[in-house]
Amino acid sequence: MNSNFLNMIGLGNVDIGYLFLGLIIVCLILLIMLIVAFAKISSFTKKYKKFMQGKNASSLEKDIMALYEDNSFIKTSMETHKKQIKDLYHKHETTFQKMGLVKYDAFKEMGGKLSFAVAILDERDNGFIINSVHSGEGCYSYSKRIKNGTSEIPLSTEEKVAIERATGKATTPDAE
Repeated sequence: MNSNFLNMIGLGNVDIGYLFLGLIIVCLILLIMLIVAFAKISSFTKKYKKFMQGKNASSLEKDIMALYEDNSFIKTSMETHKKQIKDLYHKHETTFQKMGLVKYDAFKEMGGKLSFAVAILDERDNGFIINSVHSGEGCYSYSKRIKNGTSEIPLSTEEKVAIERATGKATTPDAE
């Protein structure tokens, strides 16, 4: 079949069957796209109706303004809470958090492990040691300042163990 129109657009030598088949394929693709579009529109319509249920423009505006105010309140609260958490963390750094206790016999003849050394430290291993030595004449207590896990005053073996236990670096068992 020879058509003037097909010759005019440059398709005079193309078999009309192939042309017809191509048009059918294009129509099927368009039909599928139309079905998908209708499905999406239907889904959107259901969501829209559910969203707008019992509302008009003024009530919807009130709802949006309430959400905006809630959002502003949440942002303000969040900034306040961030500051409070930062303050608490700063305070927490300087509180005593670690403790190591060593009970020992200061004098072998006494028995009962009545003497003790206790290390009380903060997060940065700053704090103090109290060493209480029990003897036949009485009980004597000493304290030493600890900075970064060390002391300017020489430490006894028991005091060193107390610091190791407080910092979690103890090489000796905790049971006495």
